[in-house]
Amino acid sequence: MESVQNHVTALISSADTLFILLGAIMVFAMHAGFAFLEVGTVRHKNQVNALVKIMSDFGVSALVYFFFGYWLAYGVTFFDGAAVLAENNGYELVKFFFLMTFAAAIPAIISGGVAERAKFNPMLIAAALCVGLVYPFFEGLIWNGNYGFQEWLEVNFGAGFHDFAGSIVVHAVGGWIAFAAIIVLGSRNGRYRNGKVVAFAPSNIPLLALGAWILSIGWFGFNVMSAQAIEGISGLVAMNSLMAMVGGIISSLVIGKKDPGFIHNGPLAGLVAVCAGSDLMHPIGALMTGLVAGGLFVWVFTYVQNKFAHFDDVLGVWPLHGLCGLWGGVAAGIFGLEAFGGLGGVTFMSQLIGSLAGVLFAVVGGFIVYKTVNAIMPIRLSEEDEFNGADVAIHKIGATNLNNN
Repeated sequence: MESVQNHVTALISSADTLFILLGAIMVFAMHAGFAFLEVGTVRHKNQVNALVKIMSDFGVSALVYFFFGYWLAYGVTFFDGAAVLAENNGYELVKFFFLMTFAAAIPAIISGGVAERAKFNPMLIAAALCVGLVYPFFEGLIWNGNYGFQEWLEVNFGAGFHDFAGSIVVHAVGGWIAFAAIIVLGSRNGRYRNGKVVAFAPSNIPLLALGAWILSIGWFGFNVMSAQAIEGISGLVAMNSLMAMVGGIISSLVIGKKDPGFIHNGPLAGLVAVCAGSDLMHPIGALMTGLVAGGLFVWVFTYVQNKFAHFDDVLGVWPLHGLCGLWGGVAAGIFGLEAFGGLGGVTFMSQLIGSLAGVLFAVVGGFIVYKTVNAIMPIRLSEEDEFNGADVAIHKIGATNLNNN
């Protein structure tokens, strides 16, 4: 019997390791989605820069999260010998890999907001500070119970703050840090002409659509694998993710009047919003969450693009991740309730307070990071470099070679 028990334990351990490894790979693949979404949205002269930023940010994020961020969030380091690290099939290592792909989404989100006018090295340093210090502090506060915040919510409002897959911890934090970065950086040259705000059209709709599809597919690893063990896998999470995605598509299709940019960001808005309560909601509640998120993105993005010349959010990452993430955290406190068909275990006040805490923390942290970096080494491209495009100015090459002779 002891031998059988040992084999069962080993099987469970290996299955959990494989489960979370597959999730890590799916979220890792989502970074290609971030890249192509940005490539298709920015002007042609900035496409190389978009690709290089996402890849470079991922590499730097992995380093700083390995040495600092993961330790700050969970109190875990990787300085033991390989024999210790490999225990339990190396589960703790792939758990790090999985959570690191979440952390690396922060600069990937920011990248889309500040595209086309930012210097490379200062932004890379700022990304390292966000992933190594700002993001993991709030991540540990919510997902590891650090500093007693969750206990305080539970005592005073009946439940802790519930964020199953990161509507607030990842998306709202990333979106509101981007909000601060966009303000510090300023708008692109040419955004305001003859008394009117000018919107620059996306350069490549097929690449934009490819990015949206990659992100949408990978999101089912992002959400479902947030259980972090095969025992916790739930078809409810998958179904709720699907319904929220569909809700985002439908509302962006209708409100966005068949605009391809809105239609391909709509599912992402729904998926951002459902992350927090995807393990609690009834599928109809998830659908409603996605419907609201898709409409929220279209309305706010359109309003900002047409009314605010000095707030230049190229991909709309603030409404997509910041506002839809905020809505998702609150929505979990509505549609997660048993009264609305959910599983319960949440309270509206805890969800509201936790969501607003994430926004406040991200805005303050974002301004501190980007104002400090900008004071030491300015983060804005020169007017000439911006006119020529970041591809030539920074990387000395364009996205396509039109002279093949």
